[in-house]
Amino acid sequence: MSNPNSPNREFPLERTRNIGICAHIDAGKTTLTERILFYTGMIHKIGEVHDGAATTDWMEQEQERGITITSAAVTASWKQLKEEGVFKLREGENMRVNIIDTPGHVDFTAEVERSLRVLDGAIFVLCGVAGVQPQSETVYRQAEKYGVPRIAFVNKMDRTGANFDNVVKDVREKLGANAWPVLIPIGAEDNLSGQIDVINQKAVIYSDDDKFGSTYSVRSLEGAEVAKAKEAYDELVAAICDVDDELGMMFLEELPISIQDVKLALRRAVIANRIVPMAGGSAFKNKGVQYLVDAVIDYLPGPLDIPPQEGHSVDDPEVRIAAQPDDSGKFCALAFKLWSDKFGRLVFFRVYSGCVKKGDVIYNPRTRKSERVGRLIQIQAAVHKDIDACYSGDIAALVGVKDVRTGDTLCDESRELLLEPPTFPEPVISMAVEPKTKGDQEKMGNALQRLSEEDPTFFVKTDEETGQTIIAGMGELHLEILCDRLKREHKVETNTGKPQIAYRETLTMPADGEGKLVKQSGGRGQYGHVILKIAPGEKGKGVTVENKVVGGTIPKEYINACKSGCIEATLNGIIAGYPVIDIHIDLIDGSSHDVDSNENAFKMAAIFAVKDALKKAKCVLLEPIMAVEASTPEDYQGDIMGDLNRRRGRIQGMDTRGATAILRAEVPLAEMFGYSTAIRTLSSGRASYSMQPSHFEQVPQQIVEAIVEQRGGAK
Repeated sequence: MSNPNSPNREFPLERTRNIGICAHIDAGKTTLTERILFYTGMIHKIGEVHDGAATTDWMEQEQERGITITSAAVTASWKQLKEEGVFKLREGENMRVNIIDTPGHVDFTAEVERSLRVLDGAIFVLCGVAGVQPQSETVYRQAEKYGVPRIAFVNKMDRTGANFDNVVKDVREKLGANAWPVLIPIGAEDNLSGQIDVINQKAVIYSDDDKFGSTYSVRSLEGAEVAKAKEAYDELVAAICDVDDELGMMFLEELPISIQDVKLALRRAVIANRIVPMAGGSAFKNKGVQYLVDAVIDYLPGPLDIPPQEGHSVDDPEVRIAAQPDDSGKFCALAFKLWSDKFGRLVFFRVYSGCVKKGDVIYNPRTRKSERVGRLIQIQAAVHKDIDACYSGDIAALVGVKDVRTGDTLCDESRELLLEPPTFPEPVISMAVEPKTKGDQEKMGNALQRLSEEDPTFFVKTDEETGQTIIAGMGELHLEILCDRLKREHKVETNTGKPQIAYRETLTMPADGEGKLVKQSGGRGQYGHVILKIAPGEKGKGVTVENKVVGGTIPKEYINACKSGCIEATLNGIIAGYPVIDIHIDLIDGSSHDVDSNENAFKMAAIFAVKDALKKAKCVLLEPIMAVEASTPEDYQGDIMGDLNRRRGRIQGMDTRGATAILRAEVPLAEMFGYSTAIRTLSSGRASYSMQPSHFEQVPQQIVEAIVEQRGGAK
């Protein structure tokens, strides 16, 4: 293959890493990012999350709450250090590391989803005390969905109760990961001093006298470390041999296996998603971060190490087109995030092939429109640096382009293709919002429109009956932050209604439906006639429509109108007007009129037919069920279990970690409002919980009546 690198680029593709840092809430993602930026020389002073001074938490709301809300992109360069007796795959070469720090809170799951879609690798952070937590599982599954190779970092090893071996066991059992330690912490809690480098069989000791742990020494293993390191090495090599044919053959043929062979084989296994290396340390205490960055560079892939991104032709989804990472190829990138700030509207994108320069014309296959690139910037969280060009494998932002949405492909007009966009979950909660002053109505509408463009899990609609503006999102915190942003960024004060649950409707049995639209009022009439069957569909598939009309009883040109009528009819169910999900519709038959038939008539006939069938299909109301995990001192376990039962919760299991009991339950979202106050009251402030959407379930009959009444009967 010819050299894919442009002579003008600062860092060649093989020395580029695009990584994300993802984890459960409070595992230490932002603190770890801050340390990496410090050690790579990007910042000269470490900012702490609890002081509201972390580089990547640059929004006011993030600084106040100590949480990450929006994924922040930063770029760093790293030079691996040459050390005596320690083998590194790449020595003394400068590497470009693009890092995205993602939120841990389930309400901002879209940020994690879209970041993982464009990253080549991830650092998966776990808490040394709590191990695998509910959101850890969600994030891990998201990474699996996009096939992102990952390294696990067990953070907070300085905390009381930290246990590295327990977390490794947890990762294997709960996540089913083939996880093996490569950097084992030496000591724990107050005695944490460094790491055992398993592959090199050395100890790395981080100095305490240097405030930021920038200096460390490498020494030979001592005492109990020797046996521990030997056992870990043998297990690691055996695990790699099981998944890497090259090293496996060397082992079977009893050839000598060098450190380089092990490292290269581990790199291949990680990139193939067959092994997850694990490292332990403490970002806050500055122990173990430098060697973690080395591990990222040694084992996580660069853009050339993974299969090229595949898109499909705009006109034919069956025709696949690969976007090879090559600077001289035709430009192709994915817009994965939109953000509005004082500089204007930013579109974050990841380049998969070719390069883009200021003044170039880029094409959007979705809108079939071209735009000129006015300004390109590299982002350092809230600091923007103008650049002239952006090459394959890089992440940057465009300023001022107009009609771009999250998930759009940007490409060269002569090579139209569509890359797979990230997928996002449905909102589970909604509420009415109105401006405090009538004059702000238009301003609020524009601001909400901008916010919904930025966030694919935030929806805005107008209730046709009441005229209210309804906003929907992933949770109470999500909507609270968005209302806060309306006030701060867009200067719109709002009043909000009580949060409403996103109920759904579905059917329990198949049914037939018939719809007819016949209008004759002088001149040209309207005629459409549709016969269809509806049946319960596959869970999670939404609404599917299939054309089974034979003999042209519905002319081919009206089939699409029938399909869009079917989908429109499912937006309002017949119990309480909620959307109907998991339903399959077969178009069976109908009739047409040579003169009076048109698309609108068939669309209306299809809507009538679906409504007719829904009335016979014994529909039921569904509610979102949350997976809740509560951690509490054992003294309060009984009270918290009793409270969850009162909330119609079902206890799924219990674990104990030391003196802490961990309860797992499934509870309807409708019963979880105000739970944070309740759990604090029951446990004198000592218990905590986290929850995330799990699935939809049928609502008990007595509650259905109350919901229907509240909605003013079926719509």
